[in-house]
Parts: sequence; C-alpha cells; structure tokens
Amino acid sequence: MMIRTALGMTASLVASLSATVVFAQSFADIEAAAKAEGMLTTVALPHDWCGYGGVIDGFKAKYPEIKVNELNPDAGSADEVEAIKANKDNKGPQAPDVIDVGLAYGPSAKADGLTQAHKVAAWAEIPDGIKDVDGHWYADYYGVMSFLVNKDLVENVPQDWADLLKPEYAGQVSLAGDPRASNQAILAVLAAGMSTGAAPGEAAGKAGLEFFKALNDAGNFVPVIGKAGTLAQGTTPIVIMWDYNALAARDTLAGNPPVEVVVPKSGVLAGVYVQAISAYAPQPNAAKLWMEYLYSDEGQLGWLKGYCHPARFNAMAAASKIPQDLLDALPPAAAYEAAYFPTLEEVDANKAAVTGGWDATVGANVE
Repeated sequence: MMIRTALGMTASLVASLSATVVFAQSFADIEAAAKAEGMLTTVALPHDWCGYGGVIDGFKAKYPEIKVNELNPDAGSADEVEAIKANKDNKGPQAPDVIDVGLAYGPSAKADGLTQAHKVAAWAEIPDGIKDVDGHWYADYYGVMSFLVNKDLVENVPQDWADLLKPEYAGQVSLAGDPRASNQAILAVLAAGMSTGAAPGEAAGKAGLEFFKALNDAGNFVPVIGKAGTLAQGTTPIVIMWDYNALAARDTLAGNPPVEVVVPKSGVLAGVYVQAISAYAPQPNAAKLWMEYLYSDEGQLGWLKGYCHPARFNAMAAASKIPQDLLDALPPAAAYEAAYFPTLEEVDANKAAVTGGWDATVGANVE
C-alpha cells in the first residue's frame, strides 16, 4: 500500500510508522485485493479446535476465489511464531499469513517485529484489556482448563487437580501439548499451580512444575501429547485440555468410548487466544479479509459452535445475536463463575517459569 510522506522524511521513520499505523483501507479494497492474491496460508489450526473446521469452511464458501493453505495443524504457539521467523524471506506456501496464539505470544511477536497492524471493523467490541492498542494482536476466544476422561478405563472420574495424584490414576494423565512450546500445556501447568493456592504468575508456574514432578514421580503422568485418538486407544485415558477441545472430542468420539468433561473445582483457569497478521505475510490482504471474517457475526458464532466463548460474546449477547441453541450447548454457566482470567504479566511470568523449568524440574520429554 502507498502512503504519502513529508518531504525529507527518513526511510527509518517511514519504516517505524508503517509498523504502528493502521492504514485506512476500505473493506471493498481489502476484499478485491485478497481475491487477486488468491490464497491464505494458516498454521496450527486443527479442525476440531474451537470449531475451526466449520470456520474455515465458512470462509471458503464465502470466498471461493481464495485457496486456504493449511500448514502443520498440530503445531503449538511457539511453532507458529518460529514459522514466521523462519520464512521472513520466503514468499512461498510455507510462510504463514496469520497466526492464532496464546495471549503471551501476541505482545512478544509484536516486540520482535513479526506482526503488522490491522483493526477489524468490529474492533470496538473486543474488550480493551485483551487487544493491542495499535492493532497488532487481538483476542479471538477463550475457554477454561478441563479434564477429558475415558470412562471405560477410568472408574472414578477425577473432579479436581489433587485427585490426579491418587495411585488409581497410574499411567493415565497427560497434557494436550508440549509444555515447553504449547500455550495450552503451559497454562495447564499454571492452573495446576493455582489449585495448590499459589498466586497466579511465576509462583503458580513453579508450583505447577512441582505438581507435575509429583505426578511424574508417582508414575501417573504419561509423556505423550493427548488427543481424542490417544484417549480412545487407552494411551492417555485422562487428558488435560481446554474445555472447547474436550467438548469437541466428546462429539467426535460419539460415545465410543464414553467420556466425561470435567471443569475442576479449584484452579479454574480461563485462557485467551489472540490473532495476528505476519509482518511478512505473502498475502497481506487475504490475511486482513480472514480477520474481518473471524470477527464478523458469522465468524464469532462459528467459534461458539465449537464451544468457545468468542471475543465479542458480551456485545453480541447484549444485541441478542446469539441463538439460544448455541448457549444451551455450552456447559452450565456456573462452571465458569470461578474462572480466573490471568493478566498478561501473569501469563508472561508463568510462561517463563514453565518453559524454562520443565526439563530441570519435571524431566519428562512430552512428544
């Protein structure tokens, strides 16, 4: 996009401004340019995560001119950021246009110059505390940490974090990601630490590491990334994951085996994920169009169908834009009443503690 600059403005100043200014570009211009680009490259978007399969299908149906190139669906937040770094000079299909990452990764990606600004049309309805003032990253959805349990193999379904340490759960408990790279797993450690009474942030991160050390020492922890498939096979009968992933897995398994989704009684942690556009996006207009779709009513309801609470949930509920059947499909509201939303500082402190201390404290190579 061309911008007008004052005579004599230095190239460095222009570059600095381009990193923070959100350019006035009409939706029609974005749409036309995106169709001309003809492709959007995403990364780390499993179809059973937060209803992404339906969301991607909705985007394809609305914009058949744009091919969606999906990279590494099972990658973690850190992998997404690394994918941008590794493809700075690559305009081919391995370079992601957009990322969907844990809250802590948005500001750090911006600080590293890996994102570009774009404020979607519904910007005002995204709560202020979970979006970058310059438009480099913005919350998309949230859920709470839960246990997905194979009832064929687990006679007594655990109801709280402390239960997982009981001998009856030997060789049964897993995380849904590598806690050195996966935001979901990193925050599971935080939730476990909070359940012991530790304050959110570094203290709870360290307490969570001690919890998983005890779990591993007891022989209860399985160092395998838990999924619906590993749960059904019996490799990981109990998987710690976001409630929306657990509920989607329940639907996918359709009773074979029967499962239960438990929001623990303590350490009820809410996790926010954010969207961002790569500063090096090969298809920047397709990336913007994707963001506009995600934050439209249609896109937000797509996430709700996947059991996620979208960023615009409160505003849409107040405007009576949410069908009752979607609300009825969610767990009871009481399950969310005790949910704690950690601050960005707490998330950052926990991430540093967990990623830096997992190997030395727990010593389990999750893969």
